[in-house]
Amino acid sequence: MTVRRLIVLIVVADLVLSAGPSLASADNDKLRRLAVERYVDKMKAGWVGQMVGVGWGGPTEFRFKGQVIPEHEVPQWKPELVNQFNQDDIYVEMTFLRTLERYGLDCSIRQAGIDFANSRYQLWHANKAGRDNLRRGIAPPDSGHPHFNEHADDIDYQIEADYSGLIAPGLPNTVIQLGEKFGRIVNYGDGLYGGQFVGAMYAEAFFETDPEKIVRAGLRCIPEASQYHQCITDVLKWYNQYPNDWRKTWHMINNKYHLNPDYRRFSCSEADPDFNIDAKLNGAYIVMGLLYGKRDPDRTIIISTRCGQDSDCNPSNAAGILFTTIGFENLPEKFKSALNTKRKFSHTPYNFRELVKVCQKLARQVVIRADGRIEKDQNGQEVFLIPIVEPKPARLEQSWRPGPIANSRFNQAELRKLKERTKPKGN
Repeated sequence: MTVRRLIVLIVVADLVLSAGPSLASADNDKLRRLAVERYVDKMKAGWVGQMVGVGWGGPTEFRFKGQVIPEHEVPQWKPELVNQFNQDDIYVEMTFLRTLERYGLDCSIRQAGIDFANSRYQLWHANKAGRDNLRRGIAPPDSGHPHFNEHADDIDYQIEADYSGLIAPGLPNTVIQLGEKFGRIVNYGDGLYGGQFVGAMYAEAFFETDPEKIVRAGLRCIPEASQYHQCITDVLKWYNQYPNDWRKTWHMINNKYHLNPDYRRFSCSEADPDFNIDAKLNGAYIVMGLLYGKRDPDRTIIISTRCGQDSDCNPSNAAGILFTTIGFENLPEKFKSALNTKRKFSHTPYNFRELVKVCQKLARQVVIRADGRIEKDQNGQEVFLIPIVEPKPARLEQSWRPGPIANSRFNQAELRKLKERTKPKGN
């Protein structure tokens, strides 16, 4: 080897060695690290939060419409209330988990629709209308389209979207994509955006503890021109104007998004005008609890509950997101001491332990699918390396001025998979 060539090799080697750390650093700047053990701890807490919120707020559901629930009407917390195994606010989303577990992340929206059509639990509003459509042979996404579903802006996917963030830590685009697959079975427009917003807040809660930053992360995942985005933006604005007066903000929300017909253009047609199951209004009440609760679990749940309307679903979402930031091990004992981990959730194959296992299994797949990695640290513990990505919201659509239907119908082979069929309307 000539001296000249040796010098060249030394220079090249020196450049490679000097570039190595900087390249690794650049790569790490685009990644978030989350120990798998820590992920599981936070994901468990997210499920417990849902159960606690719906259990605590359950007795008040739709008893107070267009009014703040008086403080003395808020139920007292009892540890056994965590065991909400018969709540549709909890087990419906497990149908989606089961579809993902059985058919993989690439499962089709049509398969998701078949599985939802074959569910046996009682449903209401957008969920019921969507399932009725499926059983008539109307496949998704038309099953959630306003042409067929008069409840398309209702709260339904919003209350069921927790699973999407809990299996996609730090991955908002996965949350958005899951909404496009499962949310469109029953919702459209603001009804769909509500679920994508909630799921994205869960995804961010694995890395962020500041409620306002979590809310803003969720907002980046829905179209800025939507009424839903406008509503949550208003809540943030009024919170910053009145940081110590949640009732003042509640009245401003109520005046604009409940009493003003311009913001109820596709509102559920109930005989009682005070009844409001619109996704954006109830989404505002989730955010109210998160912001004014100031990371206190009791205060977060109580404020979301006292906002009224769907006052068990809203604290369920708020508590699930907050508890995810806290983690199971750090939760107050009163919220987990009576948790039954062996009893199965109604209409599902899962008990709490099995639920945690399937979520971890899916999260591993999601991280790899999103170009992340699973590595071991110096102690041999597994760590998720999760890419930092810019959210890509769905297209803007409005239920009162919807786009064209997809003319999606189940074919004969798919219809034979439906365990229950309903004749099309008009037959």
